[in-house]
Amino acid sequence: MDAVDLTTHPGHLARRLQQGHYLLWNAMVSEETTSPQFAVLNALMAEPGLDQRGVGERVGLDRSTVAEVITRLSRRGLLDKVRDPGDGRRFVLRLTPEGAQVHRRLVPRTARMNQVFLAPLSAEERAQFFGLLRRVADAAEALRSPETAPPQAPPVPQSPMTSPRS
Repeated sequence: MDAVDLTTHPGHLARRLQQGHYLLWNAMVSEETTSPQFAVLNALMAEPGLDQRGVGERVGLDRSTVAEVITRLSRRGLLDKVRDPGDGRRFVLRLTPEGAQVHRRLVPRTARMNQVFLAPLSAEERAQFFGLLRRVADAAEALRSPETAPPQAPPVPQSPMTSPRS
């Protein structure tokens, strides 16, 4: 069997994008605060008082990952877990003053990093790129839901020179 062209595999390209993002993030944004940690800080800046599940839903992190991120941010003193006065079984999350300060410091850095990361694209291409990424990411997100069956792939067209059993 011949080797495949990995540039036609979205997972391969997504991994390469993630590697580039990781390198730029560490160089331009922060070596202490990861991109997922920033996403949690950002969600809590936008909606103080979310619970852990709500934060995970807002930023697209699974339960175990969001739990780990919240634990790390809490240990660093960037967020507090507070018992919900309306439901004693539930904890809500709030940024500490230091957490809000870290968020404010990182916002302009993330904007600069995104400019560098997307520099190969024109403004029109960026809009198209984000639209396509969102569509694929939303479809992938739906796969995590047990009630959502994976979509069936369309049949691969057969060339006239290829028999179905080749």
